[in-house]
Amino acid sequence: MPRPIGWLSTVSVDGVHNLAPYSQWQNLTFDPPMVMFAANQYPDGRRKDTVINAEQTGWFVWNMATYALREAVNISAMALDPGEDEFERAGVTKAPATEAPGMRVAESPAHFECRYIATHRLPGNSPVGSVDVVYGQVARIHVADEVLTPDGKLDIPRIAPIARMGYYDYTVIRDVFEMRIPGASVDAAAGLEGKA
Repeated sequence: MPRPIGWLSTVSVDGVHNLAPYSQWQNLTFDPPMVMFAANQYPDGRRKDTVINAEQTGWFVWNMATYALREAVNISAMALDPGEDEFERAGVTKAPATEAPGMRVAESPAHFECRYIATHRLPGNSPVGSVDVVYGQVARIHVADEVLTPDGKLDIPRIAPIARMGYYDYTVIRDVFEMRIPGASVDAAAGLEGKA
């Protein structure tokens, strides 16, 4: 099944910008909006720059990964030296965030500026299997006007977000359908969240 991509930008305390995609990314709740991502360690036991930067600065930014940006997303997945700027390597433009100290990907149609909450470290059977699960609260949302429908929703088929499957496989969201829970009020922000 497809997984949403957390294309995350951060900045180090020394001012080095970082951009990397994480396919272990997810929404957690909506009041307040919270998200999480999981970052496995390198084979030598080093932790990912995204995690360290989020912990040290208190912020990370999610940039929507789209089909049009797929090559830049893939390039930003390269294991580069911590001093190298992935924005430059991927050929994308920096746009300032409002609250976060890092930058946004200007070409991306939507962004979440996320305030760091906590990291939960889970041990694996190897250094690569060990993982940092990072939690954040969405403090600000940016959406480009041109990707909104007349009723104010994201035009998902137009944006064509990409998602990770297994192996080296990805997919694109192009079909959207609405499904309301029987008996739910029109005003309810209802989804498939279970019923007690």
